[in-house]
Amino acid sequence: MALLIALVRRELHALWRDPWQLALVSYIPLLSVLCLWWLFSAGLPRQLPVAIVDQDHSQLSRMLTRQLKANPVTDPQSFTDLPSAVAAMQQAQVYAVVVFPHDMKKDLLTGHSPTIDVRYNSQFLLVGKLLSSQIQLSLGDGLLQIAGLKQLAKGIPKSQVAVNLSPVKSQTTALFNRNNNYIGFLVPPVLVALWQLLSMLVMANSLNRELHLNAAQPEDGISNRLTEHFWLKVLAKILLFTPILMLQGGFILTWLYLYLALPFAGSLALLLFAQLIMLLAVWSLVLFIFVLMRDSARVISFCTALFAPAFAFMGITFPTHEMPPLAQWWRLIMPSSHYIESHVSVVSYGVTWPTVAAQMSSYWGFICLLPLIYLLSRKLLPLTVSANGVTTVDSDTAFAVKGQ
Repeated sequence: MALLIALVRRELHALWRDPWQLALVSYIPLLSVLCLWWLFSAGLPRQLPVAIVDQDHSQLSRMLTRQLKANPVTDPQSFTDLPSAVAAMQQAQVYAVVVFPHDMKKDLLTGHSPTIDVRYNSQFLLVGKLLSSQIQLSLGDGLLQIAGLKQLAKGIPKSQVAVNLSPVKSQTTALFNRNNNYIGFLVPPVLVALWQLLSMLVMANSLNRELHLNAAQPEDGISNRLTEHFWLKVLAKILLFTPILMLQGGFILTWLYLYLALPFAGSLALLLFAQLIMLLAVWSLVLFIFVLMRDSARVISFCTALFAPAFAFMGITFPTHEMPPLAQWWRLIMPSSHYIESHVSVVSYGVTWPTVAAQMSSYWGFICLLPLIYLLSRKLLPLTVSANGVTTVDSDTAFAVKGQ
């Protein structure tokens, strides 16, 4: 126990002497959370530019343009021809194109079915989906008015017109995120992905420090040789950094669901526990990569490449079952992909402990890493020749040689 306390104190001193590591556990997470919240603080995109190509130049086309102008999401901008409008969309000057064809009003009045060409940039996944629905809604409302006037002109009673136009009335009520607020929809998973990335960097930097100290003189009577008290050193790092990172995770939840008062149906204690399990999974994955590569640059590079696409694999903006098999396997390696299921269940559905416990069973793969970590930490030991010519294995220098 005394040795473990000394190792924790050693880690604390190393943290205080490392400006980058100190920044990762202090002001960088705070600034990142506030900046990301500020980026999405508008809540809902508004006044998105939409190109209007009016080839009809009729009262009807002008009325439909006014309908789009009245929609707070769209901001119609006139273009003389389709190629210039498409070029503007390719350059991200507009996000959608609406083309009113020639003789549109005449075709409607004579019983034909003109085609209104609507194009949107699906590369902007959420913006494209939002514009597609809002443009169809605005144009549909405007065309319904024209259809109603046409039926009234034929002498159909006004009460019957409403039935003819909408024989079945429907009402859509959102159960969650009723205002389509991007803060409640996107910010939590984005912050979880960021928190996971910062947690990875903190542990990877701390482990890589052992490689640089491997040949250094003992500190406070504790050997700096990597294999000397290796597992106690790992435990000391976990004991020091887990509470610090949990404070960051708790700050994210407090900021979102207590300060910003986003809709929340469950228990914060359950989410904190789910965060703890996710963090331990991150630690195990980083430790596995460290003992596998034992090179500081490779460890950081590989971990960053592994954790960088975490947000895309959460299934928030794209259904994961539609991903290729390789992407689905990659998603299973990501601790945040397991955590987000509990997060959504607790926040939206208010599930209790039994459901969260069942969801946490998906972490079993990370437990299987522990024996692999132990075996990798002991293999590839260098051979040395003793004075009597017998070949032996020097286990105390195994990590030192591999690290160098």
